Amino acid sequence: MNGFTSLSTSIKFKNQLKNTLILVFIFLALIFSFAISCKLLNKSGEAQHVEWSKIQTPTDKVVVPYDTLASVPEDAAQTKSLLDQLVVLKLNGGLGTTMGCTGPKSVIEVRNGLTFLDLIVIQIESLNKKYGCNVPLLLMNSFNTHDDTQKIVEKYAKSKIEILTFNQSQYPRLVADDFLPLPSKGETGKDGWYPPGHGDVFPSLMNSGKLDTLLSQGKKYVFVANSDNVGAVVDLKILNHLIQNKNEYCMEVTPKTLADVKGGTLISYEGKVQLLEIAQVPDEHVNEFKSIDKFKIFNTNNLWLNLSAVRRLVEAQALKMEIIPNPKEVNGVKVLQLETAAGAAIRFFDNAIGINVPRSRFLPVKASSDLLLVQSDLYTEKDGQVIRNPARTNPANPSIELGPEFKKVGDFLKRFKSIPSIIALDSLKVSGDVWFGASVVLKGKVVVAAKSGEKLEIPDGTVLENKEVHGAGDI
Repeated sequence: MNGFTSLSTSIKFKNQLKNTLILVFIFLALIFSFAISCKLLNKSGEAQHVEWSKIQTPTDKVVVPYDTLASVPEDAAQTKSLLDQLVVLKLNGGLGTTMGCTGPKSVIEVRNGLTFLDLIVIQIESLNKKYGCNVPLLLMNSFNTHDDTQKIVEKYAKSKIEILTFNQSQYPRLVADDFLPLPSKGETGKDGWYPPGHGDVFPSLMNSGKLDTLLSQGKKYVFVANSDNVGAVVDLKILNHLIQNKNEYCMEVTPKTLADVKGGTLISYEGKVQLLEIAQVPDEHVNEFKSIDKFKIFNTNNLWLNLSAVRRLVEAQALKMEIIPNPKEVNGVKVLQLETAAGAAIRFFDNAIGINVPRSRFLPVKASSDLLLVQSDLYTEKDGQVIRNPARTNPANPSIELGPEFKKVGDFLKRFKSIPSIIALDSLKVSGDVWFGASVVLKGKVVVAAKSGEKLEIPDGTVLENKEVHGAGDI
């Protein structure tokens, strides 16, 4: 009986200790959140604005045109030497819920049965085989994706690639009304917490111990990119330029189109190169910010970082990035997530630059319309790289809008017997209960809109060119 009582007391004590530690952590998080909120947010929880008159357009020395980069040495030994200094890091904290999938977004099938992660592994494995180098893959997970990712990477055990994982931080969501942490109000499960954006990559890389490990292996640069950007592959010209010019930080930017008007851009501000996000723009200048004539480039979130510089800045606690307030609603409660963007760190690094890269290096898959693009004959796949079909003469991709019936990946796949040919397509707009047969060809401007309550089937082998279809009689 005494043993049972002792065991019961021990369990009770451990539970009390656990609860106390949780409360202490929440309290510390509250202090931290309050401090950064007071400094970087106004009283209504909005981001602090920049002084518009101080903004200057960066010169070509600050944002380097890709075409001016030197060619890579043809000597294989020199190329191996370059690559042996490199690590590839993919941001793997996002879930596939917006596309109707469970688990990490990186396991959605993109092309020919291959997932985002499959393509990434094949790319790096091909590099390692071709040049006899050792480029490791690093995955930054969130508490949402960690467990699933650990199981998934086991399938690559026999690949010629070292795969390392680490978790980014998790912070408590703040109740919008009073800035108190949501977990302190009884939301103690996962819904009370959030991963604080990819700006957390710097301290998390350090705190995980992975940064010191990589430096001890002689690694000097890390290429960071979103796992869902299939255009973000290792570029030897960029790596060579950074090493030769001792650039501590490089952000890949690309020409802005009307689809990218909300994307962050690089500016010169108070003598430094800086990322400008739309949340920092005064209301009266938002339309000017969206102009593709004045702000001609935007951030692809393909970043190249010097590892020693990351260590120096994290140790000095010098990365004071702007806070981006992200409003959400959790179980009927309006909350704020205070996030940071990795691109905002550019102004703290020495000799930081942007490189204006071809649009081909920015090919994110955020929705089923993007999936249609990369699964179509507009692209081919080789060694894990999704490559533009040279048969497409128009340099721009077609504009594609798919209705909510296509939003979930499962529904999207069911509604296409096979992916249509879109080599000669300019734009496509689909709405309603539409189903596509096999070997359909779409050209020019095409609109397919089923009438309310009616099913519209596009037969096998149909060619639609500059056509608007509302019923079978229009085909």
